[in-house]
Amino acid sequence: MDNYRNVENKFRRYKAHISIAGTTQFHIRNPYVIAWWSAAFPGFGHLLLSKYLRGLTLFMWEVIVNYNAKINLAMVHSFCGNIEAAKEVLDPRWMLMYIPVYLFGIWDSYRTSVDMNKVYLLAEKENAPFNSFTIGAMEINYLDKRQPVMSVIWSLFMPGLGQLHIHRIVTAFFALAWTIVFLYFSKLLLSVQYLFLGQLTESTAVLDKQWLLFMPSMWGFSAYDSYANTVENNKLFNNEQKSFLIKHYQSPSFQVKKGKVVK
Repeated sequence: MDNYRNVENKFRRYKAHISIAGTTQFHIRNPYVIAWWSAAFPGFGHLLLSKYLRGLTLFMWEVIVNYNAKINLAMVHSFCGNIEAAKEVLDPRWMLMYIPVYLFGIWDSYRTSVDMNKVYLLAEKENAPFNSFTIGAMEINYLDKRQPVMSVIWSLFMPGLGQLHIHRIVTAFFALAWTIVFLYFSKLLLSVQYLFLGQLTESTAVLDKQWLLFMPSMWGFSAYDSYANTVENNKLFNNEQKSFLIKHYQSPSFQVKKGKVVK
């Protein structure tokens, strides 16, 4: 059940949609920031734009091709100054497939971000009404205000928890599921256990570097995504509350006199 249903569908564009799965909205984004996240990990830029199908497709491509091409392992050797070892470990059959899709992800996320900014400006001008409350047998979702800092803190504890904090169910499930995969195959938690026991050699040796290098991007993305969307959800709440108060409580004859000094 929603508190508003668009029966006539007379509006061309809408700023937001509140559903059981989460809150999806248009808002101004920096295309360069979106492109940077796509460069950090293909798919992340599209997930920030709520383009879930495209983002998950590129993400899966990155994991499969990166792992088989041994790109992360080559990066570790490069960071250690072992350039020859980095060259030897790379698989060119997979590496050459990686490059065009990687570049496409950056370009497409930038282009989509620019287009969505234009759509937002048109939707903001039209100011079409949208539902702000939905309830069903499985879940409840509604507009409210949350603390952005709390979203970041929960994301740092475990990627995906910050998204659950603001009811981004799709992104939360994606982040939690893949964090489990990365943590398990990288053996990061086992390494931490050895570190606490003072066994430094075992702690380093047990790590799978190919899987480990996926984790920094996942942590960074989860923290940024949860923070940015908490801020934008708060703005959306304020805007919806403002429209409601003007419509139901402000006198139609009320006028703001610009340039007048009230004494």
